[in-house]
Amino acid sequence: MAVSPVALKGSERHALAGARVLGPADPDERLEVSLIVRRRDAGAFAARIAALSAPQPAAPSAPRHPRAACLSRAEYARLHGADPKDLEAVRSFAKAQGLAVVQLHPARRTVVLAGTVAQFSAAFGVRLERSAHPGGTFRSRSGPVYVPASLVDLLEAVLGLDNRPQAQPHFRVRPAHGNVRWLRRARAPVAFTPVAVAALYGYPSATGEGECIGLIELGGGFRPADLEAYFAGLHLAAPTVTAVSVDHAMNAPTGDSNGPDGEVMLDIEVAGAIAPAARIVAYFAPNTDAGFLDAITSAIHDTTNNPSVISISWGGPESSWTSQAMTVMDQAFQTAAALGITVCVAAGDNGSSDGVSDGKDHVDFPASSPFALACGGTSLVASGTSIGSETVWDDGTQGGATGGGISTFFALPGWQSGLSARTSAGSTVALTRRGVPDVAGDADPETGYEVRVDGSNTVFGGTSAVAPLWAALIARLNQSAGKPLGYLNPTLYQHPQALRDVTEGDNGDFVATAGWDACTGLGSPNGAALAGLLKPPKG
Repeated sequence: MAVSPVALKGSERHALAGARVLGPADPDERLEVSLIVRRRDAGAFAARIAALSAPQPAAPSAPRHPRAACLSRAEYARLHGADPKDLEAVRSFAKAQGLAVVQLHPARRTVVLAGTVAQFSAAFGVRLERSAHPGGTFRSRSGPVYVPASLVDLLEAVLGLDNRPQAQPHFRVRPAHGNVRWLRRARAPVAFTPVAVAALYGYPSATGEGECIGLIELGGGFRPADLEAYFAGLHLAAPTVTAVSVDHAMNAPTGDSNGPDGEVMLDIEVAGAIAPAARIVAYFAPNTDAGFLDAITSAIHDTTNNPSVISISWGGPESSWTSQAMTVMDQAFQTAAALGITVCVAAGDNGSSDGVSDGKDHVDFPASSPFALACGGTSLVASGTSIGSETVWDDGTQGGATGGGISTFFALPGWQSGLSARTSAGSTVALTRRGVPDVAGDADPETGYEVRVDGSNTVFGGTSAVAPLWAALIARLNQSAGKPLGYLNPTLYQHPQALRDVTEGDNGDFVATAGWDACTGLGSPNGAALAGLLKPPKG
């Protein structure tokens, strides 16, 4: 008796808001789909992650350096990569369906299959359609993905059948100024170089030498001539920047500084200015759920470049993701933690709603993963060479605001136990799920960063600037420590005095308070305190 296919848990897709179906997808259209299989010896891995997530020693003189408990990439692949039997089961399934295996990566637990719309529709029991939205057309589906009963326990996700744009870059270009906005603010806009921002935050002296910063990019590109001009203006040598192609995407500048080129250049210029001796590797991937995950896992398991810190400035509301995609990306961040890699993620630029118009609060993913260092935004005012004031970034109806709030998907991590969020209505909400963000930094376009994009100099803000700001700091700290610091969240929450608490402002429905809050997390960098906390133990 034939066994009916089974719906893969968490694979349900819903129609994209504002999109309309144009008709069936071309049955002869060729595509590639990423299948993620389960981790080998998952119980032992879970125990390792639980140890890394445990509360830290209370004494500042005894910080823990996670690297001592971390695996090498080779060790991880051997212990917790995909089981060869699981990979063979997927390969046999693909062969039976007429699908080609174009990539098989045991450490990433990823098998990439190629075939036609007709073949994939039959293999996974889905109806693929063409849909249109203001940004263009894409291939869509609704409902779950179906897999054979023999595969349902070993498959974690099937990604790429639907190739809708999954994420948005979290940068904001400083707008042209009118009088109304600045009458409201009662102060003029300013701009900083990334070096100046690092100095205001007291970053410890280091260059990032020996470190590699991985940047995840879902479109656009960089031009070496722009980088040469920008870093010459800072009197710095241009950093070594390498482009890595993932799922056929390339370093491809569009010429539109308001598009993905802006994200790419902001990431490179902030990270490169603050950690000029670090190698920078940009992983270019398609802006789909499959492309996003494949870029992240490619960076984590890159044995050529070996990034010790990864910066991600892209994301979208949790409600726009399938649960299978959030689960496997969170698993990837857990792997990064196990390998001693820090992952910094922008918390979003649309305040407590995260740009969703349903009247509810939303947080941005992947910043909401408990294994990401979620980076919120502030407005930074200098007084000479010191910080004069720092408040929550919120331009209200005039512009953006830092993302932040409470996840609806991820459980409360132990290191956030007992915390609460203060609302603009005056109530206090105890955290029962993951709170966002963890840390913050300058993100207001009106106190933003001088950048160069597509031949023009301009000023950018957004939490997209904060992720590489923190990534470059961690590269400096890694260099000083002589080892990657890895998963920092538990340590930072145990030692909040190592950050500058931001206590004024709101992001819509949440307000800043003393201690952790759902606008700026624990606060912005206190470079000297962080260097002291994370210094190598004596002996």
